[in-house]
Amino acid sequence: MDTTPCRIINATAPIRICDLGGWTDTWFAERGVVLNIGVYPYAEVQLFVRHGKKSTVRDIVINAENFGDRYAVPLPIEYEKHPLLEACLDIMELPDDLSFEANLFSCAPPGGSTGTSAAISVALLGALDLLTPGRMTPHEIAAMAHRVETEKLGLQCGIQDQLCSAYGGICFIDMYHYPNASVSQISLSNQIWWELERRLALVYLGHSHASSQVHGKVIENFERANADKSSLEPLRHAARVGKNALYLGDFDTFGKAMIDNTDAQRALHPALVSDEADAVIEVARKHGAIGWKVNGAGGEGGSVTLLFGPGNERKRSFVKEVPVVNPSFQVLPIYLSRFGLRQWESTSL
Repeated sequence: MDTTPCRIINATAPIRICDLGGWTDTWFAERGVVLNIGVYPYAEVQLFVRHGKKSTVRDIVINAENFGDRYAVPLPIEYEKHPLLEACLDIMELPDDLSFEANLFSCAPPGGSTGTSAAISVALLGALDLLTPGRMTPHEIAAMAHRVETEKLGLQCGIQDQLCSAYGGICFIDMYHYPNASVSQISLSNQIWWELERRLALVYLGHSHASSQVHGKVIENFERANADKSSLEPLRHAARVGKNALYLGDFDTFGKAMIDNTDAQRALHPALVSDEADAVIEVARKHGAIGWKVNGAGGEGGSVTLLFGPGNERKRSFVKEVPVVNPSFQVLPIYLSRFGLRQWESTSL
């Protein structure tokens, strides 16, 4: 087979932070409201496409750059080495006369509770979409990425991460009946946008987050017949308050919505806000933070989003102290994403 690529397809998708209303975008919540913020670093995918017949195990190659794994995908596809990536390949109806290598990379740490896996799957599906007749909308790609996790892999998964990666920006997601939702991008003036970006900080807690027994217990409580789901309402309320505050440029109220959301997570189960997260929050509070949100569902590992006051110096002093508190903690540079999924083709080599 000729090893020279005939097409190079690119796709990128942002990760997600500060998901006010998370936990309400799930099947057991039935309806939900989420406000989240798409940020860079994004997930990036390149497809190096070659002519040929998909008849050998070398026809499709995955290069998971962050993991140092490059391997041929057996056909038929089996979910063995990187199930998420392999399931994305499996769900797409790809032409039989193309073979390709998929290179995937992100500067965001895996398991950071920032929707990195959703960003990767949205970017990969977006790139693969350019190999098929017609085009899917960002919303359709987000829905397919969600189906990959829930139907192909059988995982517990809300809808917000995929939607934020597909749409980008600041998303207000109204899930009127799981998994169906409308998405509104919050349009802010440059002044508010820049100020929000300047005040935010993201701290990775040093190790990957994964679904845990704690999450299972929370879900089990909501699965029961006639379960009391009133504890989800403060999460929905935080999302609505946060949305209104951003429109007004009211950062104090937005910060309080972040805090209220984190308290509501703790009320679902105390372990959803870990000791590590509390340590970061305490240091941030000392340096003038006015808001904090344990990203994603919460639990051990993952990350925390912080919102600081108007003075840059106090935020910088916090950044300096973070590794003193715990050498494994990292402040990750972030920039608000004005775009969601981006797909384009490079000039052939």
